[in-house]
Amino acid sequence: MISIVVPAHNESSVIARTLNPWVTNSASGEIGVVVVCNGCVDDTANVARRFGPTVHVVESDIASKTDALNLGDQISGVFPRIYADADIVITVDAIRALARRLGQGDVLAVAPTPHINLTGCSWLVRKYYGIRSRLPSSREGIGGSGVYALSEAGRRRFGQFPHVIADDTYVRLQFKPEERETLPYARSTVFPPRTVLQLIAVRTRAYRGTSELARRFPELRVNRGEGNNRTLIALFKKPHLWPGLLIYCAVNIAARCRATVGLRSGVHRWQRDETSRTALSADSLK
Repeated sequence: MISIVVPAHNESSVIARTLNPWVTNSASGEIGVVVVCNGCVDDTANVARRFGPTVHVVESDIASKTDALNLGDQISGVFPRIYADADIVITVDAIRALARRLGQGDVLAVAPTPHINLTGCSWLVRKYYGIRSRLPSSREGIGGSGVYALSEAGRRRFGQFPHVIADDTYVRLQFKPEERETLPYARSTVFPPRTVLQLIAVRTRAYRGTSELARRFPELRVNRGEGNNRTLIALFKKPHLWPGLLIYCAVNIAARCRATVGLRSGVHRWQRDETSRTALSADSLK
């Protein structure tokens, strides 16, 4: 059996879209899903329960993704174990590909290649992702695809998920580049913010998460892998990319400044994009 843990906080508009392909297209006993509804005040749990015995629904009053991941670990007793965000889409075939790759034993963590669905996104957001798609980080699955899978040996690399903002980056940095892999033949669909303001908010959270990891776990920096700066500078040699580059840099500068101000003030608020969930909710519900 393949185990999938899904932390979900007020995801009633999209959770059916995520669960449906797994339940509909898998064989009996092939997949076991644990949906951990954490701090939900909407109908997420009831929507998930409609998918029958394949989906084990747990509810917690604590609104915390990392607490939800730890609770999911306590209930999931088998490997390989896949951790998936509640607002992404990944097929059963892609899930199987992740499990098969881990089964070969030479890597400990794998992820699909992220496919960014820009439906409904503003021109500014499209330009931003047009540049991002050219950078090395866009090809990193653990942290970009909303999904990662660990073998049993990989999961033993660390204890409980710590209370961090960027749990997926924390997991990626547990492994040397040669111990982890992004599979080009397995994809997950990620739905980015529709507006540039929400994009800046999400990027602010990302910078806060990166800063937090650097401060609390400096020993993990050695596993970062290839950065974006060299490729980004090279893109400036192409004038037709300058509008996109201007937007890309402006978004990240604004986000970095907001993250810095937030860290100095000590005021932290979880910044979640709601535009993608609202825009696609009608397509996601059965």
